[in-house]
Amino acid sequence: MADLVQYYGTGRRKSAIARVFLRPGSGNFQVNDKAFDTYFVTEQQRVSAKRPLALTETGSSFDVITTVAGGGVSAQADAVKMGIARALLQFNAELRKTLKSDGLLTRDARVKERKKYGQKGARKRFQFSKR
Repeated sequence: MADLVQYYGTGRRKSAIARVFLRPGSGNFQVNDKAFDTYFVTEQQRVSAKRPLALTETGSSFDVITTVAGGGVSAQADAVKMGIARALLQFNAELRKTLKSDGLLTRDARVKERKKYGQKGARKRFQFSKR
């Protein structure tokens, strides 16, 4: 039996985690068993998620199957973007320079700051009363 050829990459952004599988194909894109256009509603999310494929001009040569969990839809789109970039590296290590220069391999470490006790939020204090 022929083995399934696929390349795997994990992407993370805020609390969103994306598992991305690239399989040789015709350019189909699935996110959580839904069509790409129905899952990512805004154009910005679609462009962001497909950026590594557009940059390396490999969009029509791979089928992309992703499973995304956690976070909001925008963070999920960025997680998919990173996952695709990492999977492309498994496919061809020579693409590293192109992806790295565009910042697609760097994890965006910004996350929500925790709320502190004795305060209203992470930074905001309760109103001070002099009298």
